[in-house]
Amino acid sequence: MKRNLIIGAALFFTGLLANAQTTITLKDKSSEGQIIPKEIYGQFSEHLGSCIYGGLWVGPESDIPNQDGYRLDVLNALKELKVPVMRWPGGCFADDYHWRDGVGPQEQRTKISNNNWGGTLEDNSFGTHEFLNLCEILGCEPYISGNVGSGTPAEMAQWVEYMTSDSNSTVADERRKNGREKPWDVKYFGVGNEAWGCGGNMTPEYYSSVFRRYATYLRDYNPNHGLYKIASGASDTNYKWTQTCMDAIGKHMQAIAVHYYTCQGWDGSKGSATSFTPQEYYWCLKKAIDIEPCVKRHIAIMDAVDPKGRIDLLVDEWGTWFDEEPGSTPGHLYQQNTMRDAMVAALSLNIFHKYTRRIKMTNIAQVVNVLQSMILTKGNQMVLTPTYHVYEMYKVHQDAEFIPLDLKTGEVGMDKSMVPAISATASRKDGVVNVALANPSLDRKQTVLLSWESLKSTKGVSLKNARVLTSKNVQDYNDFGQEPKVAPKAFKDFKVTKEGVEIVLPACSIVTFAL
Repeated sequence: MKRNLIIGAALFFTGLLANAQTTITLKDKSSEGQIIPKEIYGQFSEHLGSCIYGGLWVGPESDIPNQDGYRLDVLNALKELKVPVMRWPGGCFADDYHWRDGVGPQEQRTKISNNNWGGTLEDNSFGTHEFLNLCEILGCEPYISGNVGSGTPAEMAQWVEYMTSDSNSTVADERRKNGREKPWDVKYFGVGNEAWGCGGNMTPEYYSSVFRRYATYLRDYNPNHGLYKIASGASDTNYKWTQTCMDAIGKHMQAIAVHYYTCQGWDGSKGSATSFTPQEYYWCLKKAIDIEPCVKRHIAIMDAVDPKGRIDLLVDEWGTWFDEEPGSTPGHLYQQNTMRDAMVAALSLNIFHKYTRRIKMTNIAQVVNVLQSMILTKGNQMVLTPTYHVYEMYKVHQDAEFIPLDLKTGEVGMDKSMVPAISATASRKDGVVNVALANPSLDRKQTVLLSWESLKSTKGVSLKNARVLTSKNVQDYNDFGQEPKVAPKAFKDFKVTKEGVEIVLPACSIVTFAL
């Protein structure tokens, strides 16, 4: 009650700096035919908490409805998102993972302690076959993270051969013996994860040499494409890491990763996922959008070394990171998901769209039951989070032509945590222009005038499939056994004028529509 009073008392001040009207002008031509790769909407699944067990996988003997062990409700929800790529098995777990522990008959698989995440017993019932078959069911690309920290070049090389070789080698025959005749189509392969931390506590100079050594033995078995080798990249603003790897690894890699979490610190409390003040809300959004100067700096370093843009940048871990929910298992990183998380997702995706000249993939952390997840499960129950709905509303931008825009807006926020009053993105696909707008203000609706460069007449212009994601309280979340408090609804607060389309966005809302 006291916290709500604080919110109410502070709201009056948060919208005072916002412009009375925001103007957005869509450019007539895209920037050099820039496409928003579908992989910008990638997912991340780690052996952490109940992301895999109870989230994606319940086993074929479970009473929970499943398809060959995969939860049907989760499976169908992910199909609706059109998931383009999924990263596995970690995260920090990847550099403790030995792939042969997770192949062969279930009863013979090795049981280990998940030392990174709560010491939970890992029975390896979900391994290489289970993950790659899941990707085939979802129609998405697998992205494998290889074990550099505690593994060997031979182990990693044989894993690639096991998954992708159609030869009659002993390793390929081992795959056939385990039930898979034809190789899987695996393109994306990460050579280690967070090598600066849980992946080995390496220096960038040392990791660069390690990468070159391991990558030497990762052969291309697929005649249609080579193995896309991804270097373990920087955390946040560690620009030295990117500079060193670009200089030392260069042509030996196809991409380098960066990790960026919206987190207030790694020591002590990270704050509640569901109970927060206006100051904490705006701080969170400011931290989220600060990814833009971060990736711009990494891109500038890459441009100087690789002006032709041969090496891609991947943001293969990102999202909000709060304290675990009270009563949940320590080390399992289970957190709820509010309208604040949805806003972070929208603002971040709007930024990623602008930089796809270099950024070719992002992977939000994580897909089920961990951090800023799409889905939460509890026994046989499932809920879709506000972040899930953002991804569903934004899926129209996958592989669409990016449309640059001229955005004139004010700012909202508190203290030093000021953010643009409106965030926007637009793309074109199959002759349809899709637009997404976000109003982060906690208390002020915002009026937006949307037009385009060559506007001569608005005759015949209409908005279709207009939806809004908002809630009565920014702390609202969707919980088990209850009607969802945050879900998309039809949106009608717009009108076509001679100057363009006038749209009135509710406070703390995300609106999408087709022109």
